[in-house]
Amino acid sequence: MRRDPPQSAGSRGLAALSASLARGIAGNPVDSNLVFSPLSIYTALALVAAGARGATLDEILRVLGARSRGELDEFVARAVGGALRDRTDSGGPRVAFACGVWSDLACPLKPGFLKAVVDGGYRAEASTVDFRGDPDGSRQLINAWAARATNNLIDSVLGPRSVTESTRVVLGNAVYFKGKWDQPFDERNTADAPFRRLGGALPVDVPFMQSWDEQFVVVHDGFKVLKLRYKMVDALLTSTHFSLCIFLPDADDGLRSLVDAIASRPGFLRDHLPRRKVEVGEFRVPRFKLSFHDSVVDVLKELGLSLPFSPLGDLSDMTGPDDSGFGMIVDEVVHKAVIEVNEEGTEAAAVTMVTDRFGCAARCNPPPQVDFVADHPFAYFIVEEESGAIVFAGHVVDPSRES
Repeated sequence: MRRDPPQSAGSRGLAALSASLARGIAGNPVDSNLVFSPLSIYTALALVAAGARGATLDEILRVLGARSRGELDEFVARAVGGALRDRTDSGGPRVAFACGVWSDLACPLKPGFLKAVVDGGYRAEASTVDFRGDPDGSRQLINAWAARATNNLIDSVLGPRSVTESTRVVLGNAVYFKGKWDQPFDERNTADAPFRRLGGALPVDVPFMQSWDEQFVVVHDGFKVLKLRYKMVDALLTSTHFSLCIFLPDADDGLRSLVDAIASRPGFLRDHLPRRKVEVGEFRVPRFKLSFHDSVVDVLKELGLSLPFSPLGDLSDMTGPDDSGFGMIVDEVVHKAVIEVNEEGTEAAAVTMVTDRFGCAARCNPPPQVDFVADHPFAYFIVEEESGAIVFAGHVVDPSRES
């Protein structure tokens, strides 16, 4: 019987942040589709932690579920060097993970911070730009980096006037994923069917992918979970497995309570994943394509992260004060993500930008067939099972809408 490896503090913290962000971004009621990358937001905040001190560092560590900077660095380094390593050479998913740091000409980064984010596990690219003299040109350079890192799936994350003459540092993370299903869906079997929406809205007809192969499905009290694995040619030689996991509530309006349950403890998602394949009866999953682009500052503040956004915060391990004599504060945390799920597999990308400025037991008998029909709102997660890294997450309330 396959046993999951114990979760590290980093993966537990990432799981907790993922669930809390999903609940916070969605709001109540949950009335729109969502895609975001918990891993990208987690990593961007870890970059901020590398420059924080005292109570500000403690606050970031608490939100990320880590005990120290070293624990953050170790988790990211292990993920980048192992689970998130590109697998295209061996027929597996294409994975890209990149960090970037851009600082103003007049605001040099401290050697210790550079060593942590460039030479350490983040492997960040560090660049000097002219925020004061050419803020828009600097913004375009950063957006071009994001486009390269995401295979042009995200061509712009920082909008006009998001970078100004007062900007001193921008920290960024980008994640790109493209994987084919281990068991692809036959497009000839795809057919339109009704998807029931929340709040009594009329159902909408959308394309549903269908299959009659055995699937990783488990039935829990009040919900079912499907795990669609991505192809790994060297699956027998590696413990790394990427999967799309769909949490489908029994009730049409059960998404919110299911999201709350997932957020109730860090191990909930991992503990409820299916472990074996079962025969399926009726099996349908909708195609969907989603996008998200917004600030996540308010949600982070609701989770208890306030000092980095305040003059009372201490980011003095990142830079010293400039000629104004003020210290650094986080001005904005912008996140952009896209995902497309179809018969062949999944392509997804996300970018998070942080702008800083100066300012104030096996069975012998075959199990019964299980139906899995995702024809009403559900939550989903793209996870790497060995490390527990949640790379993308969100929920689908209307597959006919992209945003």
